[in-house]
Amino acid sequence: MSLVSLSQTPKLSYGYKKMNRSRSGYRVFSANSTTACTELAKMITERLGVELGKSLVHQEPNTETRVDVKESVRGQDIFIIQTIPRDVNTAIMELLVMAYALKTSCAKNIIGVIPYFPYSKQCKMRKRGSIVCKLLASMLAKAGLTHIITMDLHQKEIQGFFSFPVDNLRASPFLIQYIQDEIPDYRNAVIVAKSPSAAKRAQSYAERLRLGLAVMHGEAHHSELDMADGRHSPPLSRTTIGHTGLELPCKTHNTATLMMAKEKPPITVVGDVGGRIAIIVDDIIDDVEDFVAAAEILKERGAYKIYIMATHGLLSADAPRLIEESAIDEVVVTNTVPHEVQKLQCPKIKTVDVSMILAEAIRRIHNGESMAYLFRNIALDD
Repeated sequence: MSLVSLSQTPKLSYGYKKMNRSRSGYRVFSANSTTACTELAKMITERLGVELGKSLVHQEPNTETRVDVKESVRGQDIFIIQTIPRDVNTAIMELLVMAYALKTSCAKNIIGVIPYFPYSKQCKMRKRGSIVCKLLASMLAKAGLTHIITMDLHQKEIQGFFSFPVDNLRASPFLIQYIQDEIPDYRNAVIVAKSPSAAKRAQSYAERLRLGLAVMHGEAHHSELDMADGRHSPPLSRTTIGHTGLELPCKTHNTATLMMAKEKPPITVVGDVGGRIAIIVDDIIDDVEDFVAAAEILKERGAYKIYIMATHGLLSADAPRLIEESAIDEVVVTNTVPHEVQKLQCPKIKTVDVSMILAEAIRRIHNGESMAYLFRNIALDD
């Protein structure tokens, strides 16, 4: 089973209306020229009953991006679907150039459908760094976008970077349904957060599935939250030349104590996973070393099957090989990001289709309908 389609399930069957393309008042374009990236766009347009807009997106010999829109868009709502392949920066330029081309062609509204929002991990200030995610939000607004539809932002606070509306959809209903339909004896499972920062998401899954919860913490976890940002870097010496300024209070004057590095405790699993199916949930799976290490610990603690559930399967570098050689039994991701090559390298990778909810979001936005229906049965912490 390479693609799990959930379109016939009563719980998630949204009311689609076939629309005549000439009378619909909107167009759907793909901002990417590669076959793998246009597949999601074709699935969405088939559900909407419209044709994919005619455009040409290609790279010049000097790698400049060129976009040619082949039909009139004057006074219409335009939806640009952009999935992000491995060449992230090229995909961003394709989106920016197409949005600007549509803006100058007098489109009424330009809505970006960006299921995986790039640079979302760079949404906090780090040591002499920058908040790249905010920069990208400003660039999209300047290019002409008036609204975006995305899915499972890395941090929900990212929505505050935008000067226009953001609809942050959820993939959890589809992943939860996969657990219920495709994992035998899922009632004997426990939801696992591979770090304390992922505990809220795991708790949301556990409550809706009525399963137990386990949390891992310790030195095996290395995320962007653990990167140095300057707050734990005291000066090498307390002696200074000239004006000392404000001296911060401390409990001891022992310089060696002040310079002691922050040490993480050995990895610990809080919760019982012995004789259970362990299901690790997260929003992004990219570098899989942390997931592989977590799977080994869970196996040592008695879990007999280990699943990874994530919305965005970036699966960079040697991720397919590492998954195939690990204790992980299955990795389940959605089709927000193309990963067909990785699936050929690793049969453990499975895909859940989320084109249904993206198509319904497009239909509702164009018709001016409420989006609240798409967030039913979604926990606040999800």
